[in-house]
Amino acid sequence: MPVPPTSPDQQRAALLDLLAERAYRHGQFTLASGRTSHHYVNCKPVSLHGFGLALLGAQLLPHVEDDAVAVAGLTLGADPLVSAVAMGAALDGRALDALIVRKEAKGHGTGAWLEGPLPAPGSRITVLEDVVTTGGSALKAVRQLREAGYGVDRVVAIVDRQEGGREVMVAAGLELRSLFLLEDVAARSAALADGTGTGGR
Repeated sequence: MPVPPTSPDQQRAALLDLLAERAYRHGQFTLASGRTSHHYVNCKPVSLHGFGLALLGAQLLPHVEDDAVAVAGLTLGADPLVSAVAMGAALDGRALDALIVRKEAKGHGTGAWLEGPLPAPGSRITVLEDVVTTGGSALKAVRQLREAGYGVDRVVAIVDRQEGGREVMVAAGLELRSLFLLEDVAARSAALADGTGTGGR
């Protein structure tokens, strides 16, 4: 296991390496949106990797709004992200809870859409997402949170595929922040493949 980098720039570089090595593939793929693409990004091999999750928590937390009391995201991709950010906040002495938004209402009991410690109505919540393509997954989470009475103005993603998701977010009154663009990850993957970069994590 490598020694965890300490500076934000070192963390960002290490995270980009992991995404290029473990999350990105080049080929011919059909995406969840139904579109075809030469680029495939699945962040779960990074977000479910201990070192990767530590880096993601450290990199995502600074983008959470200062007045947010919780982070939330649509299951399954956002589950490890909200947990990592909430834990990172706690280690920094900040109170920040994690919420998971179900894809369907719970089929028994309370029939809840949201899991976790629910904040007071009107509270600010930042939505986390792994990959933004059309923005549909993040918007589903935003709709459920807004219907529950929370203020949601920002989505923070690991990777923006640059396929219209940002424009959809803006139309919904949302700011999209992303740690990386698809072109960043693709370029790093190509550099590692041709030997101009070094990986090995």
